[in-house]
Amino acid sequence: MMQWIAMITMLIDHIGAVFYPQVGELRIIGRIAFPIYSFAVYIGYKHTRNVQKYIWRLFWIAVISQVPFMAAFNHYSLNVVWTLWSALLVLIVLDKLSVRILSIPIVVGAGLIMEMIHMDYGMYGLVLVLLFRYFQGPVLVMAHLLLNVLYIFLHSSSIQMYSVIATAGIAIAHYYNAGFRLKGPRWIWRYFYPAHLAVIALIRWI
Repeated sequence: MMQWIAMITMLIDHIGAVFYPQVGELRIIGRIAFPIYSFAVYIGYKHTRNVQKYIWRLFWIAVISQVPFMAAFNHYSLNVVWTLWSALLVLIVLDKLSVRILSIPIVVGAGLIMEMIHMDYGMYGLVLVLLFRYFQGPVLVMAHLLLNVLYIFLHSSSIQMYSVIATAGIAIAHYYNAGFRLKGPRWIWRYFYPAHLAVIALIRWI
């Protein structure tokens, strides 16, 4: 269920961003999507049978999404799948560390690189994925709330605060042991992002 919510709210967000930027409600709805995708990356990493295949799958989705992403939004930053892929690599590195104190410079360094090369969501996206790794329940929601406060301070945009709604829903679902299974072909979940961007770019071009 959450996967469908993520895809639909992301579609609404991108339609609003490209075709109806004056309609703020569409962007607010879209804030629901990214926390779900961030949670999905952590869950995918936690339960995958083959981490290497998971890394490469995200990598290739990021690659094939890049041109549609730039065409749809008419700018040259890196799409959000690169952010999720980078967060996945950081998760793997952190779990292999024998000296835990090194996790701080690794996270900060990775986040700064993501900011410098202009990944969508950048360090914010990395930290959000890590929040799902280390926190649950009300603590998770509070941590995401504080992250959004920092985001607002740095970017002067309050709209991101609405993303906490998704995190609260995830925390509740986790409490009741709700599953994270897609009822339908897996390729829909994997390739909806580049496919819908390509359609948006085509409509914009026409």
